[in-house]
Amino acid sequence: MNPFTYTSPTAVEDAVRDNAGHPGASYIGGGTNILDLMKENVARPTHLVGLNKLPLTAIEPTPEGGLRLGALATNADTAWNEEVKRRYPLLNQAILAGASPQLRNMATNGGNLMQRTRCYYFYDTATPCNKREPGSGCGAIGGLNRIHAILGASEQCIATHPSDMCIALAALAPTVRVSGPNGERTIPFEDFHRLPGNTPERDNNLQPGELIISLDLPAKGFEKNFSYLKLRDRNSYAFALVSVAAALELDGGTITDARLALGGVAHKPWRDQEAENLLKGQPATPETFARAAAKVVESAVGQGSNNFKIELARRAIVRALKQAAEGSQHASDVFLNSNP
Repeated sequence: MNPFTYTSPTAVEDAVRDNAGHPGASYIGGGTNILDLMKENVARPTHLVGLNKLPLTAIEPTPEGGLRLGALATNADTAWNEEVKRRYPLLNQAILAGASPQLRNMATNGGNLMQRTRCYYFYDTATPCNKREPGSGCGAIGGLNRIHAILGASEQCIATHPSDMCIALAALAPTVRVSGPNGERTIPFEDFHRLPGNTPERDNNLQPGELIISLDLPAKGFEKNFSYLKLRDRNSYAFALVSVAAALELDGGTITDARLALGGVAHKPWRDQEAENLLKGQPATPETFARAAAKVVESAVGQGSNNFKIELARRAIVRALKQAAEGSQHASDVFLNSNP
C-alpha cells in the first residue's frame, strides 16, 4: 500500500491552497475513478484533498439564462434535477446511460470531466503505456484494440475517453469554471479535454492545482429534438463502443441549428462542427444525415480489431439524427460482435 495523507477543507480557496502545499496531491470527490486507479497502482498520490465539504453542490440559474451545475453535484442529482430534465433532456439521458445507479449516486459532475480512460493497457502496470508512463510505448497499437480510438489518435496513444455525460456536454457547449493558485478562469468545454498528440499523459488543459467549480450550460438546450444513442456490448454498466449525442433545431422540415458529438471514438469527446455545418439549412432527411455522417468518419483510421467502429459510427450518426428529427427520446442499444 502506498501511504497518503488526507484533509477535508470547507472552502474552495483552502482546498486549492492545501493542494498546492502538498507535492503529489490529488483532489477527490466521489472517488469512483481515482480510488480504482489507486487500487491498481496507476495513481499514487501522496496527499488527497477531500472536496465533499465544499459548497459546490447547487444547481441554479445563471444570469445569462442558462443553468449552473455545481462541480460536486452528483450525476444522479443532476440527471433528475427538474430543470435539467425540462431544459436539457439530452444531458439527462446521457447521464442515465452511464455507469450504474450506485455509481451515479457517488460520482460528481467535476469528477466526470476528470475521469481517465478505461484502456486495458493503462490499467495494467505490467504493460507499456505512454499515458501512464511517457516514453514506454503504446501496447494497444498492434495489440488488443477493439475498444480504441478511430479519430484524433496519434502514434503515442489510441485510448478513448469513457464518459457519457461529457458527450452530451460537448453537444451543449457549456463553460467550465475553475479555480486555482492564480485565481478563477473559464474554459470553453471544447477546449477542456485534449487529443493525445505527443503528450498523451495530459487529459485536459487544467493548470496544476486547478479545481473545477461548475459547468455553466447555455440557455439553448435543444429540448425538443435530441437523441443520445449508445452502442455497447451489453445493455447494463458498459462503456460505449460508439455513442452519439445529436441535437437539432428545426423550422418545419429544415435544420436551422445542429450539434453532433461522439463518444467511444477518440481521446476526448468528439464534436464535429464541419459536419454540423453540413446539416444547417438542409432538409431533415436521411440523405442529409448520411452526408454529415460521411464527413465525420472521413478521417477515421482503424487499428485492426476496431475497424468495425468506422461503419458503426457512420450508421449510429444517421440513426441518432433521425431520432432527433422525429423527436424520439434516448435509445440504448446492444452491439454484439463475435470478433475479438
